[in-house]
Amino acid sequence: MPESHQAFVCSSDHQHCIDEALTAAKQLCRDKQLRLTPVRELVLRLIWQSHKPLGAYDLLPALAKAGFNSAPPTVYRALEFLQEQGLVHRLASLNAYMGCNHPGTSHSGCFFICEECHQALEIEASPLQTTLQRHAAELNFSITRETIEVLGVCPECQQQKAQSHA
Repeated sequence: MPESHQAFVCSSDHQHCIDEALTAAKQLCRDKQLRLTPVRELVLRLIWQSHKPLGAYDLLPALAKAGFNSAPPTVYRALEFLQEQGLVHRLASLNAYMGCNHPGTSHSGCFFICEECHQALEIEASPLQTTLQRHAAELNFSITRETIEVLGVCPECQQQKAQSHA
């Protein structure tokens, strides 16, 4: 499984993350007897090439270049499969997707998203999840899925802003 990066802006060596994500995806699909088709694998690879969330339309040129059908339904079907298997998260505020650091495990998705550079960081949010579950139980509400998105400005962009105002 790709390890969780605790620094907001990750290193530029994405190959390690790509390799771990693909290994985890292949194992998960083998265990569940699902097909990780070439299109699904390419979409997952593209998402992990950067730690910035990508929209479906960002992926279309690479699909076409690789010789696949680059119509929007093709990429949306692949993204839906990857999301259903817990391999990617959809960030509603950006209408974009990013790789999951904990594929195959039940966890609460909580993301810090920089409004300037659009880097995103998934963090462990079990205390938040516990609080949400407690409130849901009090309301007799059944949570089926939650993703918490926190928008702000990352340390690097804060530093750039400070330097430009100095």
